[in-house]
Amino acid sequence: MDVGKRLKSIRLMRGISQRELAKLSGVTNSMISQIEQNQVNPSVGSLKKILDAIPISMGEFFTLEMESDDKIFYSAEELTDLGDGKVKMLLVGSKHNGRQLAILREIYPPGADTGTEFIQHEGEEGGIVIRGEIEITVGSKSKVLKAGDSYYFETRKPHRFRNKSKEECELISAATPPTF
Repeated sequence: MDVGKRLKSIRLMRGISQRELAKLSGVTNSMISQIEQNQVNPSVGSLKKILDAIPISMGEFFTLEMESDDKIFYSAEELTDLGDGKVKMLLVGSKHNGRQLAILREIYPPGADTGTEFIQHEGEEGGIVIRGEIEITVGSKSKVLKAGDSYYFETRKPHRFRNKSKEECELISAATPPTF
């Protein structure tokens, strides 16, 4: 088993920097780096201190099934639907804490929307309408976008999406940081 690679993968999945992990665990940043590069094999005691800071148990660390780093391409059937049953929000890639970006294929049937409540969170979002049309409201601004039109905004502004047309709307969007 490649302890260094496993530690780095878990650290990244949890969104923790090497420096943060070193501070939380009471070991040096250099030691974390050397372990991850397989230049040093940590003692059981050192590894336990590091894992406690993540937090993850020794048992979980050694038995956790790791996703292959080689996964790059995804078929349409592999996309995870994060939608509400009416709106499809198909996530590209796997859903885990290490993501820095979420890319979605969104499909809004006629009359569908993201809800009556406006959405608001830290980050940025952008997208392109592939087919149909969608009304997007951001703050006090609202516009109906058609195929080929695009949008980009800071997501701390209240926003919502609505398909007021009689046709299905499809768009591709990207958001950072991912909120799911």
